[in-house]
Amino acid sequence: MTRAPEPRQRTAVLAANSAWNIVNFRRPLVDALRKAGWRVIALAPDDGHAAAVVALGAEFQPIGIASSGTSPIADGRLFVEYLATLRRLRPQAFLGFTVKPNIYGSLAARLLGIRTINNISGLGTAFMTGGALNRLVTALYRLALRKSHRVLFQNPEDQSLFVEKGLVRPGQTALVPGSGIDLRHFQPPAEAPARQKPFRFLFVGRLLRDKGLIEFAEAARLLRPAWPEAQFAILGFAGSDNRSAVPIAEVERWQREGIVEYLGDSADVRPFLRDADCVVLPSYREGLPRSLLEAAAMARPMIATDVPGCRELVAHGDNGLLCEARSPASLAAAMEAMLRLGPEERQAMGRRGRQRVERQFDQQIVVDAYLEALR
Repeated sequence: MTRAPEPRQRTAVLAANSAWNIVNFRRPLVDALRKAGWRVIALAPDDGHAAAVVALGAEFQPIGIASSGTSPIADGRLFVEYLATLRRLRPQAFLGFTVKPNIYGSLAARLLGIRTINNISGLGTAFMTGGALNRLVTALYRLALRKSHRVLFQNPEDQSLFVEKGLVRPGQTALVPGSGIDLRHFQPPAEAPARQKPFRFLFVGRLLRDKGLIEFAEAARLLRPAWPEAQFAILGFAGSDNRSAVPIAEVERWQREGIVEYLGDSADVRPFLRDADCVVLPSYREGLPRSLLEAAAMARPMIATDVPGCRELVAHGDNGLLCEARSPASLAAAMEAMLRLGPEERQAMGRRGRQRVERQFDQQIVVDAYLEALR
């Protein structure tokens, strides 16, 4: 009797603008897909994290992306590379993250009849500015997302913006809580930090102007005369090719002036969050910021700008404080208000932040949204 051939294993391609993105934000999704029987291939530039991708149990396929490049020729080559790679891999699903994979990867997947699920994790610098580049990116999004099976957004304002501009249909979209958070991995410290040490503000994020890094340094400069003991620390990756990157030389200059302390980058932010009294993100706009999710999960009070993405996580006066975007003076005022709160008030803010992520931002919610879209 002839045995029936075994069905070919389903393949899902996860495409992002860096392998680092896959390792840091998509680990739960990779685990869930593999447990559901999917072969997972990460399609991203080889930025030194390829081995970490493989350690997750995914295969790694390098692709060249200039994340901040605007050359039509380079982008055309990228589209052709996506087309050739996806034709060779023959996946059943294409899961896009970040701008260029969502545009050029989705266009290639559409031509090949591959089911596409997009995650709009933020609008990117080009989308936030006006002019010809904004119009071009808008037109490309409209073309790329037209036939996507599902487009996931991380905050309702981005979702409404894409619907209003006609980039997606309402029935295509769904909201997810960012990349979610592993509440067992990010646990509040057992005890409140001892108060013998100076108060410590911590900025966590890539060294980008769009993240509000300049405003953080300027606010520290404004506060230094009245609060000479306060500390202002920066933890994050330097050397990004993003067009809003702040040169590491500028950060080192601030450090020599005694304004900030640069801690470098780390694969595990938890020790730095434990040592912080308040986590600060003065970003210009976010999808849903991972740094604030992690801070809230570890019961840290937060200061963030009153912009989409940040205000989904920080409720003013409840689990943190909000300030104006692009305003060092407003940020400094919020930081001074945090300094003037009593330790019990700040700890209560932290507890409320933890309770908020427990209710709304567990990573399983994100995983379930993908598994449902793939059924």
